[in-house]
Amino acid sequence: MAVPGRCAPTGRFAPSPTGPLHFGSLIAAVGSYCLARRTGGRWLVRIEDLDAPREVPGAADDILRTLETLGLCWDGDVLRQSLRHEAYHEALGRLRDRGLLYDCACSRREILASAPHPGEEGPVYPGTCRSGLPAGRLPRAVRIRVPDRVVEFDDGVFGRCGQNLASAVGDFVLRRADGVFAYQLAVVVDDAASGVDQVVRGADLLGSTPRQIFLLESLGLPVPAYWHLPLALHADGSKISKRHGEGDDPLRHGGDLVRRALEWLGQELPGELRAAPSAELLAWGGAFFDAARIPKKTQIVVDSAGK
Repeated sequence: MAVPGRCAPTGRFAPSPTGPLHFGSLIAAVGSYCLARRTGGRWLVRIEDLDAPREVPGAADDILRTLETLGLCWDGDVLRQSLRHEAYHEALGRLRDRGLLYDCACSRREILASAPHPGEEGPVYPGTCRSGLPAGRLPRAVRIRVPDRVVEFDDGVFGRCGQNLASAVGDFVLRRADGVFAYQLAVVVDDAASGVDQVVRGADLLGSTPRQIFLLESLGLPVPAYWHLPLALHADGSKISKRHGEGDDPLRHGGDLVRRALEWLGQELPGELRAAPSAELLAWGGAFFDAARIPKKTQIVVDSAGK
């Protein structure tokens, strides 16, 4: 039910087609779905298929079938990033017109060798090409100039967060040397174009949010509300990136998967619903999901029973 006096939100789930839907991604799907439906909002699905070499043939259709099987029904058409190159070109043009972009000739090996110190997500780009390409070098990637200031935001789970882009990541890439548009650019362009104002996703993307807010502000686009959910990890600390065990088959155990995702997100299900089919569980989540109960942890280890 929508809150009186407030516009209903538009949320989204944006998987990459690198394999079948796994439990880690299902947590984000269920969380984003319930948070949007809880306030009478729309829920969209976007396939993030920009990086063709990493795409598994048939994975996108398999993910969509799994969502339907589980009762995660989306609104409108599915947006596919592979069909959105013109929009990303246009956004790059706007940023270049503002003097925010420059061409970079550096290879990853050169950056690793010359970066003065590591940042939060790897080596900080030292600005080698910020004032122009070195003599005799050809452009490879396109980078954006970042400010030496903290970009802050209020996360729905973790509260006030912030990052100094200059010291944490440096000038980051918006189009790679192979011509592929960077995730950071595509996601903000697509969210704005779809009217997404509620971004719910895994906590592994918490560190990407300041960059995305900076891009949105630079493009004159509205900044959505953000919610970052705890990641599901194996005992060895690796992310769950594939179906782990027969129990993850949505055709046979859809209700169990959705129940596990809701419980992972701190929700206390009524006893009579614990064995309910996935559609009933999602209907309950759409009516009673309590965001205040989401664990304020970036990651949680799945136990040996896969729960």
